[in-house]
Amino acid sequence: MIRRISSGGEFEAKIGYCRAVVAGGFVHVAGTVGQGDNVVEQCRSALQIIGAALEEAGATFADVVRVNYYLPDAAEFEPCWPVLAETFGANPPAATMIECNLIDPKYRIEIEVTALAPA
Repeated sequence: MIRRISSGGEFEAKIGYCRAVVAGGFVHVAGTVGQGDNVVEQCRSALQIIGAALEEAGATFADVVRVNYYLPDAAEFEPCWPVLAETFGANPPAATMIECNLIDPKYRIEIEVTALAPA
């Protein structure tokens, strides 16, 4: 069974994707950007959106097994570390950070996660 979760974000309809898909025992959360004036604010905002998708799927950040971070400037990643450590706490997932362009230059970080789906 495949279950799709939409957050109603503007890009979902424009591009043709959903915020998360529950399938094969996992919750796959799409790359997510957040709002804010700097990378830390955007990081927190993206995590809130991701957290809501996980919650709707019946999962939490403790269930996340993989996270990918995408930033146009790798030097901006370190200021996010405390937010990420607070979010994942004692349950850190495998992680990768990639420096690349994002869909719009105003975005400073995009985050995508994979979590175990509830049994």
